[in-house]
Amino acid sequence: MGRVWKCSGLRWTSGGPVLVWDGGRSSGLSWGKRVAFAVPEGAVRRCVGARGNACPVAAGVPGRSRGARCEECARLDRAHSVAADTLADDPRPYRVYLAWFGPGMVKVGITAVERGPARLLEQGAVCFTWLGAGPLMAARRTEELLRAALRVPDRIPYADKRAVRTALPGTAAERAAEVEELHARAVALGGWPESLGREPCRVVDHVERFGLLTPAAAAAVGEVVELVPGGAVSGELVAAAGPDLHLAVGGRHGVVVLDTRLMSGWEVVPRASDSGELGLPVREFAREPDGLF
Repeated sequence: MGRVWKCSGLRWTSGGPVLVWDGGRSSGLSWGKRVAFAVPEGAVRRCVGARGNACPVAAGVPGRSRGARCEECARLDRAHSVAADTLADDPRPYRVYLAWFGPGMVKVGITAVERGPARLLEQGAVCFTWLGAGPLMAARRTEELLRAALRVPDRIPYADKRAVRTALPGTAAERAAEVEELHARAVALGGWPESLGREPCRVVDHVERFGLLTPAAAAAVGEVVELVPGGAVSGELVAAAGPDLHLAVGGRHGVVVLDTRLMSGWEVVPRASDSGELGLPVREFAREPDGLF
């Protein structure tokens, strides 16, 4: 079967996206690079464990699971999670941000100051601005205040983000407009915790870093639903955002989006192919009708 690889996820570095593999290996990705691998026949997707520890029973997990964890390991993973409000005594300073993923799609969130913009890259934020920084609980209270007052969510499904990437506004000013308007409304609100210092609106645009304005990136027609035993993919990387790779696989699919979180827990093998190929189930993006009928 050859050498087997197990993916640990996609990371964003100063040099761009990197696929990380169990054992410390990594594969830097660049536009035009071919991503090609296959899932061996008879393979079973196994739980990836929690907090650096292997799953004690190597439980099988569903192919469509983004977390690739069994129920027990998922519970343990969230036991020390800022997102689950289980780290109220975290002494690190946190930032509050507004992130924009497409027209009408803005969220508020928090991230540790020491992480810089990494959280925004991991979420696939097309652009964002900081709102303020301070202790964790002050940041959390501000997040809740803004979520209620501005009527913006703290989570946006990845499927929704993917569907709008093919029709983003063409200029940075257009992409920044909603963020700037919401930032102005946010800083005008009363009730901010005194310990959270406010920050001016400085919109950071990730479109060029993600490669999303190329014709190939805009041509994505759907997303891979899951990996399956015996399935394979071979495609040229045309864009990447968050955990997603936009791959030109040719044929009837053209360009599809692969969420690399679907790779975790599978054993995969390299596939030597100079041409596009896709042997995995795909869900097409919903398209707005061109006319009245």
